Amino acid sequence: MIRSFRALLVRDLKLAARVGGSGVMGLIFFLMIVTLIPFALGPDLNLLSRIGPAILWIAALLATLIGLDRLFQADQEDGSLELLRLSPAPLEMIVLAKVTAYWLTTGLPLAIATPLFGLLVALSPEGMLAMVATLLAGTPALTFIGAVGAALTASLRRGGLILAILVLPFMIPTLIFGVSAANAALGGTIPFATPFLILIALSLISAVVGTVGAAAALRSGE
Repeated sequence: MIRSFRALLVRDLKLAARVGGSGVMGLIFFLMIVTLIPFALGPDLNLLSRIGPAILWIAALLATLIGLDRLFQADQEDGSLELLRLSPAPLEMIVLAKVTAYWLTTGLPLAIATPLFGLLVALSPEGMLAMVATLLAGTPALTFIGAVGAALTASLRRGGLILAILVLPFMIPTLIFGVSAANAALGGTIPFATPFLILIALSLISAVVGTVGAAAALRSGE
């Protein structure tokens, strides 16, 4: 089972590197949002630094949705998903491998690039470190929640908008605690550890619920 997980993970990583797409597009979309909002708000650095964590988190949430509808759809279209269903490996393990590969090519680059984008919203070095930590802890929750929507819309040709409508309400708690943790690191009224630990808990819960839910959705589509 471990070999199957590793093989599927490497396969999806190689496909992402060969085809490109969601990871690069996510970074470009992330950069576009973080660049446009300061232009709209004006040159007030105090305002930008105060709402900077919220800007970065909203941009990361929307960038995570880029390409998420293709998580299972590409395999559904070429028949690979049917072969994976017939394999002896559990469908939950297959889902976990594919979602992990998606996070490694989308969520992880967003977190790593945050210090650079944080300069555009006048974040302090402490704020940049806090943003990296919160995105590393919180983007897995966004990805696993989105995986359920991707599994539900795998058979739809243009399911991107439907997927966003389905999963965005469930991503709001992650957004709230991610922004709260980043603001706490910048001198908020609550300790940084409190919302940060809740953010980690949300990711762990989402990993379990999202994996089982996405597998159930794929089974129902057989």
